[in-house]
Amino acid sequence: MKLSICIPVYNFDVQELIFDLKKEIENNKIDAEIILIDDASNQSFKQINTELQKEIEDFIFLEKNIGRSQIRNLFTYYSKGDYLLFLDCDGKIIDKNFLKNYLEFIEKNPETSVIYGGRKVSDEPSDESHYLRWKFAVERENLPVNLRQEKPYLSFQTNNFVIKSEVLQKIHFNPEFQRYGYEDLLFAMDLKSENITIDHIENPIFNNDLEENKVYLSKVEESVESLAKMLKSDKLSPKIAEVKLVKAYNQLSRASLKTLFVVSFGLRKDSIKKMLLKGNVNLRYLDLYKLGLLLEIMK
Repeated sequence: MKLSICIPVYNFDVQELIFDLKKEIENNKIDAEIILIDDASNQSFKQINTELQKEIEDFIFLEKNIGRSQIRNLFTYYSKGDYLLFLDCDGKIIDKNFLKNYLEFIEKNPETSVIYGGRKVSDEPSDESHYLRWKFAVERENLPVNLRQEKPYLSFQTNNFVIKSEVLQKIHFNPEFQRYGYEDLLFAMDLKSENITIDHIENPIFNNDLEENKVYLSKVEESVESLAKMLKSDKLSPKIAEVKLVKAYNQLSRASLKTLFVVSFGLRKDSIKKMLLKGNVNLRYLDLYKLGLLLEIMK
């Protein structure tokens, strides 16, 4: 069984990640290939990573950025593995048997199609300017495997997952969504609609590059725009009905409270944003901010 390790690269130095992966491949004699696709990074990062061309099977440099969904689909044209392991470029290996853990699970569960290994961040935020992203990761994303298994599709993320090649050939990431946010959830729901199970195991990758509060909040705003686009689609909106934010939106719609909420949110929007930029706040304020943005877009 051959494993293709697929890493989309954008403005990040991936040398440490690649050398850690190569070390395990060699130590455990794993049949694996490493493929990188650079999504039109800045020239400085291209120069940093170019040296890796001689260390891996394939390194493709795109001249134009194609986004988070399409770049993952693109790996199907270059990979030769029976299974594809997708990692974010800012990930850090924290288990010397990281690849082996996935392969042993597959050997014990040959029927498996998709496996999510989880993620971790540091025990403490680096400073106040990074607190919001750290807090969200700790409280909402870095769930133990038993909690992820309760909601296997809603708990799926694309930072660290294995998928059978034939499944990704059949079910692609939706190319309409190039920007940040909810493309992983939409993909998970496409898997669900095809009765493809997502297995969860404890095999995390360390998130090595948490954004500053301001950068993260701008990504949150971008993600809400992506979610609104999905909601406006008759074909896609049923697939995201289980999302907490969508449930809240639908409840307000049924109660005819959307206009009242939008007016109230408009009066508090700036103050809520200032609180979020400080970082150390209850995440309910982030939920409120996202809901308000969604209602503004959908009104």
